[in-house]
Amino acid sequence: MTGCVLIVSDDAQVHQPLRSILEPHGFEIHGAGSLAQADACLAGLPVALVLLDARWPDALAVTRQWREGSSVGIMLIGDDTDRLAALECGADEYLVQPVQPRELLARARNLLRRVNPPVPMDTHLKRFAGWTLDTGRRRLKAGDGRETPLSHGEFQLLNVFMRNVGLTLSRDQLMDQLRNREWLPNDRSIDVLVGRLRRKLQDNPADPELIITIHGAGYLFTAAASLAA
Repeated sequence: MTGCVLIVSDDAQVHQPLRSILEPHGFEIHGAGSLAQADACLAGLPVALVLLDARWPDALAVTRQWREGSSVGIMLIGDDTDRLAALECGADEYLVQPVQPRELLARARNLLRRVNPPVPMDTHLKRFAGWTLDTGRRRLKAGDGRETPLSHGEFQLLNVFMRNVGLTLSRDQLMDQLRNREWLPNDRSIDVLVGRLRRKLQDNPADPELIITIHGAGYLFTAAASLAA
């Protein structure tokens, strides 16, 4: 799968290698060297994937801003020390430099498949605890009508929880049920995703009601879902 990719960096040594890897494989590449340019591209182009230089000023804050308002795929590229912070801010992927061409291509294609999956014939609205999950558009709707986009990781995790209501799932069990995601040893990404999902569900982490931490065991989801009419 190819698509429209936005590379956000003011460093030609970051931008040009990424372009040279992706463009021959049919990706439509656009570049932005400032936040204003990036926002203009996101508003005016069918961008499916953003490659963001993690060393770019305020890269993490920008990631959080884009994730709050969009379901676009976001991949940060930088040093390994920033990887967990990037995931906490809503990034879908993190690629450590120096970039390996085959890894970039594989991750970009996989992320595009997750961001723009074929719409299933049995798309439904699922209701739980006052929330509605639009499985086709990957959005949460609150009781007052406000909609919140979910990243692919958040969406997958919520679906895993809804399939296992009332069961305590360990981190390993959760990782096994998440599709199309690569994990590293000692990775705390599950905790990051749970934290992000709790914030979007307004589930107080100090006293959660929907996603409960079972200390030493894992997480328990309490809300049964039903299909909306």
